[in-house]
Amino acid sequence: MVMDMGREAVQEAVELTYRHEVRDFASAVRARRKVSRSARLMRGTMGLAFAAFALITAAGLAAGRVDPFALILMCYFGVGLPLVPRLQARSLARVADLIGPCRATVTDAGVTIRAEHTTVVHGWGARPVYRETPEAFVLFSGDRNARCLTLLPKRGLADPADADRLRAVLDRHSACA
Repeated sequence: MVMDMGREAVQEAVELTYRHEVRDFASAVRARRKVSRSARLMRGTMGLAFAAFALITAAGLAAGRVDPFALILMCYFGVGLPLVPRLQARSLARVADLIGPCRATVTDAGVTIRAEHTTVVHGWGARPVYRETPEAFVLFSGDRNARCLTLLPKRGLADPADADRLRAVLDRHSACA
């Protein structure tokens, strides 16, 4: 407990030590798709496009002809686009790998992430929304498209009980999405 100008304030610090991995970012990208309005809209649009090109291809096959353009687009929307989150995660992980090992401290004041050559500090106003996944806690910016995120992998916690402490700090300062 820390005394702050004569007032008692709980300063519960939760620390994480980790090096980012592709699976962390894959989890974050999946979480963002559920939080971001534009990601939900894009996913729905891509699903409709796949269905439309599948119908066009099926109608062409029923008529005894194949429209190669519709077939290619059906494959693109049905197979290629679902791979995009994984590709995004790999790209983000390559960039994060340049940062190296991280040490994050989460307190009532905000989140501080330290690496060898950089320190990033976010107050709770910068990350007012979070989502918990099986692998991580992902904090998002407050804009409707959740353009910025902060990733806190659960495997970086020293003790599994620290996940409950971290969740309690996040619940006090962020909205769970």
